[in-house]
Amino acid sequence: MRFRGIGCRAMLALAMVCVMLVGSAAMAQDDPVDPPADGDGDVIVNPPVAGIAVDAEGVLRTQTLVDPGGRLARERITAAKASLDPKLTAFSPMRMISLSRLEKAIRQRQGVATDEMRNLAGLQRVRYVFCYPDSGDVVIGGPAEGWVTNPTGRVVGITSGRPVVQLQDLVVALRAYPPGTSGAGIIGCSIDPTQEGLAAMQQFLRSIGSRATPGDTQYIVTGLRTSLGLQQVSINGVSPKTHFAQVMVEADYRMKLIGIGLERPPVRLVSYVDRANPAQVSRNAMQRWFFTPDYQCVRVSEDRLAMELVGDGVKLVGEDEMVTADGQRKTAARGNRASQTFVASFTKHYKALADRSPVYAQLRNLIDLAVAAAFIQQENYYDQTGWEMGLFGDEQAFAVETYPAPKMVETAVNAVWEGRRLMTPVGGGVSIQATQALQSENLLPDKNGKVAELREKTKIKLAEGQWWWD
Repeated sequence: MRFRGIGCRAMLALAMVCVMLVGSAAMAQDDPVDPPADGDGDVIVNPPVAGIAVDAEGVLRTQTLVDPGGRLARERITAAKASLDPKLTAFSPMRMISLSRLEKAIRQRQGVATDEMRNLAGLQRVRYVFCYPDSGDVVIGGPAEGWVTNPTGRVVGITSGRPVVQLQDLVVALRAYPPGTSGAGIIGCSIDPTQEGLAAMQQFLRSIGSRATPGDTQYIVTGLRTSLGLQQVSINGVSPKTHFAQVMVEADYRMKLIGIGLERPPVRLVSYVDRANPAQVSRNAMQRWFFTPDYQCVRVSEDRLAMELVGDGVKLVGEDEMVTADGQRKTAARGNRASQTFVASFTKHYKALADRSPVYAQLRNLIDLAVAAAFIQQENYYDQTGWEMGLFGDEQAFAVETYPAPKMVETAVNAVWEGRRLMTPVGGGVSIQATQALQSENLLPDKNGKVAELREKTKIKLAEGQWWWD
């Protein structure tokens, strides 16, 4: 089938890759819901549980699991409560963990961590970092509760459903900002089509003519997906064989599926396709969306022995590109209003999204961990406390690179008719420059001394082998 001319406008938004369960990048919700024009943050009740998987070839795909009535979740929670120490099950507004003592405890177990250690005693966010030179402790603290593994394999709080901070992710962050060095590169991921794929896509678009009708939609979608082929996954700053890397890629990919209308978000927000106007978009336009930290997120005590992480810490930003006939990409001369509206809406409702979709809370935790690790490195807490991080810094002694590395992802394509024009968004990345949050212009002062006061009130009186306390 061929069409003359170039009558349909093609709007392209990169598809990314998910890493946890198997399935195609189709609609991840059963019944689509039209977001209201004002993009309020109302919650959509009982969304399916989504995740990703990476196959033996490194191809990442999404999968959605449905738990009607929540029966499976309730059974798992009941089993978790029966197996956990009651002291761990109850919610704690502030649980403290000594990283140096935790490492020592794991070393005494010949490098084998318990479930309690792997899940950092149920810690759900890193809110504070304290240094105690006299006792040799580097301490992190935040809210915590008992945990359960949900059907997708995520470890989440029993009552809140919020993801638990993983020891393996903490170790990856610490290795990115190790002792004895200064600064680090960018931690991030990107999913991009190849130049050959973009050139093939442009050739396919030129073969589509002005007589295209809604009846040709599937042909066009299939042609775009086939011409673009598999997209490449790039991971920087951390090993691609880690849980840390998989979370970044999944969050990025699923955000893009929401943007192009292939995944219904758990809260109501304005997506890209909701506001896209084909009359304002070039046929060779490509939208790119990136997660970045909100770098004004660190409050530091005057003596720099205490730090607090504030806010939700994550922003979505956009970048517009144009694709030339041979598949080269260049920055577009002007931005796209629909893209700008989408990233603003996503950022505005990020907290609500994170509360309902654990992968976004996991991404926020990764950013918190990276900033905390960069702060520990910058302030040289290692030398101040005598903590060498010998076990956590050694992959041979404490392995975290145990996951299949995501290398490719299938292109996700959605086609939306607006009047007589067809828009075909083809659905960035994550960019974490943790040290930027520690630059003087971004640091928040501890004006009333509350951060320093909390450190002083936090007394370390632990029994031998103990590494956490409330």
